[in-house]
Amino acid sequence: MSKIVTRFAPSPTGYLHIGGLRTALFNYLYARANGGKFLLRIEDTDLARNSTDAKEAILQAFAWVGMDYDGEVVYQSQRFPLYQQYIERLLKEGKAYYCYMQKEELEKNRKEAEAKGQIWKYDNRYRDFVGTPPKDVKPVVRIKAPSEGEICFLDGVKGEIRVAAKELDDFIIARSDGTPTYNFVVTIDDALMGVTDVIRGDDHLSNTPKQIILYQALGFVIPRFYHVPMILNPEGQKLSKRDGAMSVMEYKNLGFLPQALLNFLVRLGWSHNDQEIFSMQEMLDFFNPNSLNSAPSSYNKEKLLWLNGHYLHQLNCEQLNALLPFYGAEIPNAHIQEILYPEIKERSKTLLEFVEILKTCLAPVKTYDEKMRQKVKNDENIHLLKEFTIYLNSQKKSFESLQDVESEIATFADFQGIKTKNLFMPLRFALLGSPGGVGIAPLIAALGIENTQERINQALKNLLEES
Repeated sequence: MSKIVTRFAPSPTGYLHIGGLRTALFNYLYARANGGKFLLRIEDTDLARNSTDAKEAILQAFAWVGMDYDGEVVYQSQRFPLYQQYIERLLKEGKAYYCYMQKEELEKNRKEAEAKGQIWKYDNRYRDFVGTPPKDVKPVVRIKAPSEGEICFLDGVKGEIRVAAKELDDFIIARSDGTPTYNFVVTIDDALMGVTDVIRGDDHLSNTPKQIILYQALGFVIPRFYHVPMILNPEGQKLSKRDGAMSVMEYKNLGFLPQALLNFLVRLGWSHNDQEIFSMQEMLDFFNPNSLNSAPSSYNKEKLLWLNGHYLHQLNCEQLNALLPFYGAEIPNAHIQEILYPEIKERSKTLLEFVEILKTCLAPVKTYDEKMRQKVKNDENIHLLKEFTIYLNSQKKSFESLQDVESEIATFADFQGIKTKNLFMPLRFALLGSPGGVGIAPLIAALGIENTQERINQALKNLLEES
């Protein structure tokens, strides 16, 4: 068996979305797991619609998720002379021909066929033309497709595919301005780059018979094909931006981890027993394109959030500190990290949530939740907060660790003749100004005695104001 060579070939007319990243991941895993090559090709022949920013975003996405590729990036826009050589070769060998039929006439014939309820296709009128070409008409170049028989191939996902030759026409391989068409350049590049296996979305399935015709006309080895069903939304419709079809880098901006996104995507269309969580090494160990699902996959945001929470929980302080500044967080001291990071990880599913909770814990309270204020504003709670500040002042040396704080809170509650939980709501109001957040003991241990007292005193002023 020859060395496996796969490729990912996005078009830079828009940003890389998760469906494209999933395709890239499947190709990457198959090549890397088998000691093969994984190539990256940018299909930028549509010069009018290409975006430099989109090209950069593709490369940024690969760098972010940690998927490397072999060799240099191939840009189709730099290979036009090469494509022209193969067009001329097919013309010379009589396997392609110039067609002088103009767009207006093609469109007229198409509309007439549609009006009769017929499926239109080009009538091959210039296939064997030997007369004098019309003046002032720039011709297109068409391939001489088979007129009978079938185009057959074994798809690794969908099984045997058969297309009758009569369903195809002599399709265009070069436009009237000389630029080659998509199916032509894809075939040339895949063949010359030595691609052995093409894993792509099943929206390309209709292109495959045309590409096989070109492989055969040029005498190239036909690769193995795997056409993967599209990712759908929970309602079974095409994925929209609202459902999650946004650019890959937007997932980074929203606080998702690359390992979580890759784990999520590998399970959209592939499985290994009932396993849900896969390290990159496990993906490499288990992935096989012959196990790709033939049914469409459904995007599940809750599962992505669950996976992201799992990977976020595994990050240590050093790893978190390397990521948090991107989201506008200032890195706290080691003491605060040790106490608060585990608490916040338990309550976060994304890095954005982590940063939001961290900022809430460490920033001075500026506003107080009014509903919570009304619940806390009574003589008993005000008395408890006043007494707690006095207790803090008298027990400064006993608040040096999280365990100390937990012990002292319990001792204070017992001294006041109340249950510990009765102290939590007034303290949470004083320290955070709102419900939720981390535990009270970790928060006090992280803030320290002076900051805790200052926040309680500020809250007392707020509670004693007339409302």
